[in-house]
Order: sequence, then C-alpha cells, then structure tokens
Amino acid sequence: MSLWSKYREDFSFPSLKSNLEVDTLIIGGGMTGLNTMYFLRDQKNICLVEANQIGSGVSMNTTGKINYLQENTFVSKLQKGKKILAQKILSSQIYGMKLLLDIISKEQLDCDLEQVTSYIVTNKKENIEVLKEVKDFLKEKNISVVDGDHLFNRFSYGVGVKDTFVFNPMKYMQGLSKILKKHQIYENTKIIKMIRGEKYYFCHTEKYCIRAKEVIIACHYPFFLFPFFMPMKSSIEKSYIIAHKVSNNEKYSYITLETPSESMRFYDDGNDVYQICLGESHDISTKQNDPEHFEKVKNIFEIKEDAIYCRWSNTDLLTQDSLAYVGNIAPHLYLATGYQTWGMIQSVLSANIISDHLQNKDNDYADLFNPCRKGVDQFIQSLVSSYKNTKSFVGSKFYPKSWYSENLSFYFKKGRLLATYVDDEGLHTVHPVCPHMKCGLIFNEVEKTWDCPCHSSRFDLDGHCIKGPSKYSISTKSEE
Repeated sequence: MSLWSKYREDFSFPSLKSNLEVDTLIIGGGMTGLNTMYFLRDQKNICLVEANQIGSGVSMNTTGKINYLQENTFVSKLQKGKKILAQKILSSQIYGMKLLLDIISKEQLDCDLEQVTSYIVTNKKENIEVLKEVKDFLKEKNISVVDGDHLFNRFSYGVGVKDTFVFNPMKYMQGLSKILKKHQIYENTKIIKMIRGEKYYFCHTEKYCIRAKEVIIACHYPFFLFPFFMPMKSSIEKSYIIAHKVSNNEKYSYITLETPSESMRFYDDGNDVYQICLGESHDISTKQNDPEHFEKVKNIFEIKEDAIYCRWSNTDLLTQDSLAYVGNIAPHLYLATGYQTWGMIQSVLSANIISDHLQNKDNDYADLFNPCRKGVDQFIQSLVSSYKNTKSFVGSKFYPKSWYSENLSFYFKKGRLLATYVDDEGLHTVHPVCPHMKCGLIFNEVEKTWDCPCHSSRFDLDGHCIKGPSKYSISTKSEE
C-alpha cells in the first residue's frame, strides 16, 4: 500500500444494481476520470464507473508532484533539436498545472498543497550541456530559473524552478469525489465487454449493461485491444518507491536526467514529515526481481530500515513519442492514457481536452496529444513494442524465478498450472496466468501481489484483480 492509501476515508459509492442509459460514460475513477466528470458536471446524464474503489488505482501510487519541469517530455524534445515542439509541450504542462491549481483553489480542496522548488539534476558530463540548454530555454520563456547548489554534494549540476507544487493525490481525489457525489458514480463496477451499436455503446458488467452515446476510457491501460491496439503503441515502466520519516521538510523535489531516474520529494502531513524516494525504473519486460529493486532504492537514498514507513511500486505507460494519447479513437469513443511519469498534470489536461471536445469547444492542445497522430518512427517503434511484448510473454512462462522464497511453490493439478504462497494466514492458491493475454505472472513478495510483466495487470494474494487491463481474477476458490 502506498503512503496515500492511509488517507482514504471511509467514503464509498454504490455498485451498479441495474441496467442504465446515459449520454456519457466515463470508465475509470482515478485522477483522469474524476477530473473529466468535474469538467462535465453540468451535463444531466453522465455516469462514472470504477472497477475497484474510487481513487484506488495507479493515481494512488504516484509521488504526487505537480511539476512542469519534466525530464522525459519537453527536455527530451530539446535534446533532439525539436525546440518548437518542446515549447508546445512545456506550454501544455504549465496550462495543465494552472487548471489543477484552479480546481484546488475554487473548490477549497484540503489536499496538503505546497509550493516547492523542483530540479532536474545530473551526474553525467554529457548531460550538463543538456541542462544548460534547458536553463537557457526556460529563460527565453521568461521562466525564473535557479541552480541546485545545495544538491551538488550528490550531483554535478542541476536546474530548478520555484513555481511547482506537491500535494496529497488521495485527498484531492476524495475531495473531488464529495463534490461529484450527487452524480451517478459507481465503484466495484467492472466493465468486461463493450459492444458498439448503431447509436450506442453497450458496456457490460457481469450482470448489467450501461448504454451510452459517448464513452471515455480513463483507466491506466485500456482493457480492449481494438480499435487502438495499445500493445503495439506503448511500453510500461515500473518504479519502486519508499517513504520514510525524516526530521525536516526541505521543500524541494528533484529528478535525475539519467536512466534509470531517481526522484525525491517531501511530504508533511502536519504530524510527521516523510521523504518519498523513487528509483530503479525499468521496462517491465526485464529485471523483474522486486525485492532486489526495493533494496537498491533503500541503498541509493541511504534509508535506514527502521525508518521506513511503507514501500510500493508503480507502473507508467510510455508512448512511442513521449506524448500522451488523448482524444477520439473511434466514433464517440475517447481515450486518455500514456502519461509517461507525469500523470498529475496530464490527467487534468486530458480531462480538459476531452470535455472541451464533447462540449464543442476549441482546445489549444487537442492536436498535440491526438491519439491517432502519425510520425515517421511509428512503424519502427511498433516493432520495438511488439518485440518487448513478445519477450515478456516468453520470459513469463519460465517458473519459478531464482529469487522466489520457499514460501512459494508451483505445481500442476489436472494439467493446470497452480501456485501456492504460504504465510501466517494460511495457503493462497492461484492460477498464475493473466486472463488478459495469457502472460505468466510474476510474484511480488514485497507487496504480496501477482504482477503481469506484459501489460501490468495486478492481482492480490488470493487472485482478485486489483488493476487492469485484466477483467477477471485468477482465484481458484470458485473451483474448489
């Protein structure tokens, strides 16, 4: 569980209990889904569904930075000499940040918002020149820039900006949920099938059907293959995060330009101060030893074991050109995903783009993130994505992994692969194959989850699906 999970109040919504007809259906109850409903709240017939609890998905596992100084978006374009595109991306993220801050201010949301100075730092000589170019670029745009002198005991060079923020994303989502409570919101309501009709999309749960004129897919990884076929247009990066208690809130954050990146911020909840440290990011098709990665993060940031409050992992969907996929992908069907590692700003910006489209408003950034955009490298990148997915699928079929403990065993029963984990509560048996596309699952013994190394579905110890794109569990209890 992440640091933010403890701030989830006893605040719940009902599950769907009947068939429904709406104008607009939003699938996904995280930052994107809630922000989209907020922008569309004046519509009379709108509905949001969440497969689990509102706010319990990927949005709960973020570090909670509201930061336009992003190393893998506009900075990466500057490195490639695409200055005009870099300016457009930077402008979009500053606009998205303003949208988010305006919502917090207007609605007086208590989400521990705090202004901090944010830095990009490096220890590589070749990256110093890149950051100097970033510094000059920001100055050209009349953005005040500061040096990270106090960080140079660890890093060689850094560039920072003062007008960025951090917050508690769970408190934000809970606050927004309360504002939207009068609208149709259903949690523990999983869409398992979507059929396009002549005038409606028929979105089926296990028992009921929602008939909608417009559908917005606002979940982390789309649960359908067609029409967009996400596996050929993206890859998934996994990161490892540790929150530990410290004495002082230093009121700054940083991220390294190197890969894998290091990222850090502070969080003050009024009683305790936490340093939130992220590292060891990697493509999920490789390096799947979770305990080792958590240990490395602990060593990188010199964290004492007895100071650790919690640790968790997160996955980010990376697109081929480092830009999110936001907008129309089929008649009356919309998508918002692929936020790289900067989902807090991009989620509200994506919600704004889609809601503007539905309300026939122009949006300056709709074309930039158009999910059907084409580029000269699309074909090559599709081959790379296909290779990674194939590699993940093949590698996932080898059991057991060398780092698994004696608490976990694999065996066949009636020709079917099963896995049993033993802890103080007893035996936990699952069928360790992802229902989405049949990839073998990796057991994460630190977080006690089964994780898909192909498309990042996640299941708890007893096999219940807690994160898609899988729509089904891997539990064996119903078979006993």
